[in-house]
Amino acid sequence: MTSADHAPNRPLLDEIERYYDAVPRSAARAEDFGPLTLFVREGTGWPYYARPTLGHDGPAATAEDVRRVLERQRELGAPEAFEWVAEQNPELRAAVEAAGLTVHEHPLLVLGPQDEPAPTPALPQRVEVRVLAPDAPELAAAVAVPHVAFGAPGTAVGEDGAVESARTAARLTAEGAVARVAERIAEGTTVQAAALDGGAVLCAGQYNPVGAVGEVVGVGTLPSARRRGLGLAVTAALVAHARSEGIRTVFLSASDEDVARIYRRAGFRPFATALIAEPASPRS
Repeated sequence: MTSADHAPNRPLLDEIERYYDAVPRSAARAEDFGPLTLFVREGTGWPYYARPTLGHDGPAATAEDVRRVLERQRELGAPEAFEWVAEQNPELRAAVEAAGLTVHEHPLLVLGPQDEPAPTPALPQRVEVRVLAPDAPELAAAVAVPHVAFGAPGTAVGEDGAVESARTAARLTAEGAVARVAERIAEGTTVQAAALDGGAVLCAGQYNPVGAVGEVVGVGTLPSARRRGLGLAVTAALVAHARSEGIRTVFLSASDEDVARIYRRAGFRPFATALIAEPASPRS
């Protein structure tokens, strides 16, 4: 069972697969392992993963192929992670599970050229959503807030708020992560939006455009500010910006079906399932 409600849309899957192959190449080098490609981060930024090789027409990846990539990831100190779309490479799941990894399913949702986004939800008083420039004073907090949000998964209101955001922003600034996001904004490879109450960032997220496709990523709300429609508002702002820039296909992956239901309220529709494979527990 997948999150798609109908037979796979092959042209859309192919378009998304090309996107997934292209987007890491702006910040990572690609190492060839036949049916698999390992993306290795260069400098600061997102720690990348292995994926099926785009256009590979030979035998499907085996458990031994997966083990070869895992050995290289361990050698590099990189995360032991594989990501792919179930409907595009259905045979890979058996290989990664035979190699000892655990597979997690995440709904993929899309707003295609024919889809109309839902109206932007009303915001709480004093809150505004803005797309941030690379030198915006709120950028560090906007980068930090999703980290705080994902540290307390789910949609329930929690305690973490401004203190945790400031602490995380200081750490990410020291590590160079904020500077790297600023560079990507200036390059046009990332668009960052945030919901602000005065100068305080309550929710933030990004989309990364490649050609006419953009993926919405990292939308997170401070646990103390949840249940106010801020994630929907930030997502709507990102979609509106993408459409204004000629992006015809906007997609995202949700952590689970509860989160997917929120994005369906923004007009997204399910079309496939993203799979992430990683060790069942940290290596000793």
